[in-house]
Amino acid sequence: MNIHEYQAKALLKEFGAPVSNGVAIFKASEAKAAAKKLGGPLWVVKSQIHAGGRGKGKFKEKAAGEKGGVRLAKSIEEVEAFAKQMLGNTLVTVQTGPTGKQVNRLYIEDGSDIEKEFYLSMLVDRETGRVAYVVSTEGGMDIEAVAHDTPEKIKTFSVDPATGFMPHHARTIAKTLGLTGDLAKQAEVVAGILYKAFVAKDMAMLEINPLIVTKQGQLKVLDAKVSFDSNALYRHPDVVSLRDITEEDEKEIEASKYDLAYIALDGTIGCMVNGAGLAMATLDIIQLYGESPANFLDVGGGASEEKVTAAFKIITADPKVKGILVNIFGGIMKCDVIARGVLAAVKTVGLKVPLVVRLEGTNVEEGKKIIRESGLNVIPADDLDDAAQKIVNAVKGGKAPAPKAPAKKPETKKPEAKKAEKKPASKAAAKSTGSKTSSKAPAAKAPAAKAPAKAAAKAPAKAAAKPAAPAKKAEAPKAAAPAKAAAKAPAKAAAKAPAKAAAKAPAKAAAAKAPAKAAAPAKAAAPAAKAPAKAAKGAAKAPAKAPAKAPAKAAAKPAAAAPAAAKKAEAPKAAAPAKAAAPAKAAAKAPAKAAAKPAAAKAPAKGKGKK
Repeated sequence: MNIHEYQAKALLKEFGAPVSNGVAIFKASEAKAAAKKLGGPLWVVKSQIHAGGRGKGKFKEKAAGEKGGVRLAKSIEEVEAFAKQMLGNTLVTVQTGPTGKQVNRLYIEDGSDIEKEFYLSMLVDRETGRVAYVVSTEGGMDIEAVAHDTPEKIKTFSVDPATGFMPHHARTIAKTLGLTGDLAKQAEVVAGILYKAFVAKDMAMLEINPLIVTKQGQLKVLDAKVSFDSNALYRHPDVVSLRDITEEDEKEIEASKYDLAYIALDGTIGCMVNGAGLAMATLDIIQLYGESPANFLDVGGGASEEKVTAAFKIITADPKVKGILVNIFGGIMKCDVIARGVLAAVKTVGLKVPLVVRLEGTNVEEGKKIIRESGLNVIPADDLDDAAQKIVNAVKGGKAPAPKAPAKKPETKKPEAKKAEKKPASKAAAKSTGSKTSSKAPAAKAPAAKAPAKAAAKAPAKAAAKPAAPAKKAEAPKAAAPAKAAAKAPAKAAAKAPAKAAAKAPAKAAAAKAPAKAAAPAKAAAPAAKAPAKAAKGAAKAPAKAPAKAPAKAAAKPAAAAPAAAKKAEAPKAAAPAKAAAPAKAAAKAPAKAAAKPAAAKAPAKGKGKK
């Protein structure tokens, strides 16, 4: 809450601060009596509005003259003339905006002989939670400009609340302002008084600009601007009585009746949000998409339907609003309460601008249902980003975009069906055999021969390492499928055997030089399948790491020469003994490397030598 200059000086005077004598007037007819009371010979006539920059401001009306909102008068008649020109007219300053503020009060005070001007203010430092002093030798000026142009001329320090204002704080102020002797002692007294008043009245900001040294050697508070912590006003009824509602926005006054956090802004999109953080994010994203918010409005966490209705009415009462965005995340706040409040307000005041509603959280489905069944032209939004874009587009386009129908959920297919669609026929067929190593066999990319695949699939792959007779390279691709199936068949055995590399090596080597044609001879696979389980178990004890890898390399070279005629004749024959592959489960328990050992014996000597 803000108060006028004359009220601030009266309050500081109660604590002992040195201020000039003055009289506040509300009518031009009171100016003469006030001037006589003060005596003169110099008077200062000051406009009383809740804004800075009054001295450099200008009145909108020509009748007010060319001078600003603070004028020096050297006679009682001049005081009267200034009062008539200023009261009731609109003063525009850098802080009021182009609309300005109407001057309804004047403060007439004694003039001062100024020797030096300083700047001194106090505020709450949000980082430390302490009262901080801001001191500068550049008084009577815009402190923001000083901070920007000559920041070295500003001194800031904070006061520990446990100790309060101490003599060393006073010395810091005096040193910064260049005060010595008696003026340094006066600075200590004045700064201590200001600290006491600041804490006692729960102020949020106290600005003295300027703090002057008169030609008589006195330190004096020439101007004062004070604002209070609104959350602490319940402790200060005397401060509340100083409130001037004519200086406040009517919408803000109405919002305060319902305990709504409302601040009017200059944009075109009205916002109703719950939670200050979400509200700030909403303002930012509206700005991001090219528009400006018309207000900050936080309905709070436990708003009632009546409160929401009041909030909506306040937003629609602003003539600058061209669109409304309702953004509610229901934690404590319930979405259905927001929905009913919005509908109640719309029915009362009507809906003349686009309205985008984004609801999420507690009772969100109930809230959406209420709005959906209301028949109102409300634009639904899925999230904050979507809501911001929709309201900005609606405002810029002059009309709200048609709400999109909810998208139908795509039909989901079973995982097995999806995989079957994406994989080639050969992969899908191989998967049905239950093999777990199918994805690792490079030969899968070769075209498959369907007929012999089933029979060959049951034969152990290690037998495929056996060398074959030379064959034509041109016919090699036709028998790639048996090799692929053969490589996959002993998956269970490979899982238990410590020779995964051995299972992969033949397939990769065979596929590298001729698409795995070496796997064609199924006769070699059949005897391996007939081997008794006991023999296989015995073979498991023999480490076959070296032989397992040797046949892979050895078999790879002669594999490319396997005759096509022998393949066609032998592959069908393998179908019969393939039934004998039933004991493969027993053989599967034996290491796969053992199965490759016989093949190593038949491999060329050159292949063994390399290993």
